[in-house]
Amino acid sequence: MLLIVLMLILSVVILYFGAEFSLDASEKIGAKLGLSPLIVGMLLIGFGTSLPEFFVGHIAAAQGKSGIAIGILVGSNIANLFLILGLSGLFTNMQMNNKSLKHQLIVHLGLSLALWFVLTRETLTIFSAAPLLIICGIYLYLLFLDFKYEKKLVNENQDDFNPVLVLIKLCGGFGMLYIGGELLVKGASDLCTSLGISEYIVSAIFIAFGTSFPELVTSLMAIVKKKDKNLIVGNIIGSNLFNCAFILGSLGIYNFNISEDFTVEVYSLIFGASILLLLGYIGKPLNKLVSFIFLGTYGVVVAYWLKAF
Repeated sequence: MLLIVLMLILSVVILYFGAEFSLDASEKIGAKLGLSPLIVGMLLIGFGTSLPEFFVGHIAAAQGKSGIAIGILVGSNIANLFLILGLSGLFTNMQMNNKSLKHQLIVHLGLSLALWFVLTRETLTIFSAAPLLIICGIYLYLLFLDFKYEKKLVNENQDDFNPVLVLIKLCGGFGMLYIGGELLVKGASDLCTSLGISEYIVSAIFIAFGTSFPELVTSLMAIVKKKDKNLIVGNIIGSNLFNCAFILGSLGIYNFNISEDFTVEVYSLIFGASILLLLGYIGKPLNKLVSFIFLGTYGVVVAYWLKAF
């Protein structure tokens, strides 16, 4: 038991420094390329913090554990949306009325609706997963348009920019996020196994939380270091889209049956995505009230998992 606790502590330390390195390097790259903090969060950090989900999801699917593979990705999106944004909103108000962000929030809601279609099929194939891959393509295209627009507005000059050092720092940060996430998943799994908790609960709650922990650390670090708040929202939206549009969509190559019922999870994601889009179009921030609603929703979903399994 002591070894498991030490592993959990070590994983948190590694994740902390991984988030620190990736956050700093991503901002420098984004500033050099003429990208706003929103685009940096959605593209660079969003993809980087989704690497644990990518590896764990494909490993589980390749081993025939389709329920775990899907559960990790859907559970991770629920943790990202309700837990991480909910916690972040307790410490800072996050505006949703950025023009570029509004477009991404529409795609994010579209992702939730696509998930409803895909996960209500009997099987996951490359054809049934096509809506998710289409959403991913739309997301990347919108980022490309934003990139072209913002390149004209932002000064690219950075006298202290060392590409080699920044790349090393970025790759090192992502590597630490992956290693830290893996250690946290293993530690949490071993802890729950030793306490007699079922494997499904470990995968749906603890592994999903573990793979979302990089997003949590990155978001909290952005708040502590007083980074642009768009970086936090962009990180979560980007990570969610990479998780379930790109990663879950790519799992279609394994052609497996969908035996679990993800109705509660998908409806929860549609609910959360709708609130974010509504906030964007009425010009209201994600404040403490919305944060409490999100945290309450996360608690309800976790209670459902515990009760059902």
